[in-house]
Amino acid sequence: MLFRGPSRDLAGPFVAFLGGTETYGKFVREPFAALCEGATGRVSVNLGTVQAGPDVWLNDPALLDLASRASVTVVQITGAVNLTNRLYAVHPRRNDRFLRAAPLLQTLFREVDFTEFSFVRHMLGSLQAASPAKFDLVAEELRQAWQARMQMVLSRLPGAKVLLWIGSAPPPAAGCAMALDGQAPLVDRAMIEALGSQTSGYVEVVTSPAARAQGTAGMCFDPADEAAARGLPGPAAHAEIAAALAPVLRALP
Repeated sequence: MLFRGPSRDLAGPFVAFLGGTETYGKFVREPFAALCEGATGRVSVNLGTVQAGPDVWLNDPALLDLASRASVTVVQITGAVNLTNRLYAVHPRRNDRFLRAAPLLQTLFREVDFTEFSFVRHMLGSLQAASPAKFDLVAEELRQAWQARMQMVLSRLPGAKVLLWIGSAPPPAAGCAMALDGQAPLVDRAMIEALGSQTSGYVEVVTSPAARAQGTAGMCFDPADEAAARGLPGPAAHAEIAAALAPVLRALP
């Protein structure tokens, strides 16, 4: 796998950042991992990957081996939809890409033609529209798979671990109807709290209205990518994330 960089000397202590598109810092000159290094003086290694989640991390032994050498690992909370489970399979590196439906899902939704789908959220949105009641069964399978996968990731990181929530709103309460949009769809607060015994801290960043109002100001992208850039944190949001993380990282050995 290729990562954003820049390269770092890993002979000494360092902080690793595992995450998806937001951690990677797509369209942003200085992602929050780089800002944290400047704020704390601790070497920071950005292992964020576009559209990544627990499946990417667990399917790449070299990646987890690298992260396991960190004194602290910040793990971004990504959604519960982009992972292979008993109902469907996703691409091992681009977890947002839908590969195939399992016979169980095809039986549950006989009225749906799964060959029409290339992306997971499109597929799930169609299932939810076709039958909200049956979609609830799918959502529960995804939440359970996410919980097990995240526990496995955390168990393979012997150093301190900090969970990071990034969003325009806090995690929803358990039992609330959860939409498929947002940075971490189908993940609720109870699911995050259930991982608490395996972590050293939790940082929840709800980006401010002022940061969101800046839109794409200060971001770097081709005109064709403007719509994608509008859906991602800009420089001001990354600064807020770094400001929330820095004191937690300073306090950890």
